[in-house]
Amino acid sequence: MKRTALTALLAAADLAVASTATAQSFFRINTGGTAGTYYPIGGLIANAISQPTVPNLVATAVASNGSVANVNAIQGGGAESGFSQADVAYWAYTGTGTYEGKPKVTDLRLIANLYPESFHLVVRKGANIKSIAELKGKRVSLDEPGSGTIVNARAILAAYGVTEKDIKPEFLKPNAAGEKLKDNSLDAFFFVGGYPAGAIAELASTGGIDILSIAGPEADKLAKQFGFYAVDNIPADTYKGVGAVKTLAVGAQWVTSAKQDTTLVYNITKALWNDNTRKALDAGHAKGKSIVRSGAIAGAGIPLHAGAEKFYKEVGLLK
Repeated sequence: MKRTALTALLAAADLAVASTATAQSFFRINTGGTAGTYYPIGGLIANAISQPTVPNLVATAVASNGSVANVNAIQGGGAESGFSQADVAYWAYTGTGTYEGKPKVTDLRLIANLYPESFHLVVRKGANIKSIAELKGKRVSLDEPGSGTIVNARAILAAYGVTEKDIKPEFLKPNAAGEKLKDNSLDAFFFVGGYPAGAIAELASTGGIDILSIAGPEADKLAKQFGFYAVDNIPADTYKGVGAVKTLAVGAQWVTSAKQDTTLVYNITKALWNDNTRKALDAGHAKGKSIVRSGAIAGAGIPLHAGAEKFYKEVGLLK
């Protein structure tokens, strides 16, 4: 009798555990490389919105190749959500830009616009590169295929009359590019992300880098051509020994699929903008303070997810 009772009790416990596991929602946030800004910001948000904030939600930040890879993962069911540059999200949704000739990602939806991502063009001091035109003949990393940075890097080079054939291109994550820059086997690399970026801050601490300005009529033309680009400034001493840098920026957005449950995304959006998440963002990363509810739908080139839209209507951001 005791064994029967114990067996029944264990079976009931197993059933309870199974029911709890079934009730849990696992929500991946595909981010970027660990040396960039997407990954730490994604970790902060994932921790802040997981249970008990959103009951039975287990959110995780996943390192990835970046914007294009994240959109593709969402489209293919390999991720519930991810971060993307505003331009990449728009191009995917409309089948234009880097997605021209490819099927439109018509199910792509916005949860929130997060913060501006600054364009960094990091050069090795010893390479004596003072302008974008002087990249010709140099060893330059454009970032990995699948990143938003590689799209922007090519647009910037073209705007300043430099083709990929004019340089010795490499395709590396920022941390790998930084290592090659340190050992003099790379001259420059592009990075698009919120400042300060860990990989660049580490390089700056050695005193061996400059960051080139992306400004002038060429940059103004780019900003006009691509409505997602805006004039930006990286303040002096953001990176040790580097003065103020005029550059461009593009919005970092958190995107998902229209197929994600409306109530779940509503609860996630609500959790993103609660007081506890605010404290975590402010304390956790320098760019966290730039993530503000008032800018949540700014630069939205794709439709809002129905759950996010419901929340923004409730708080008066949408009518």
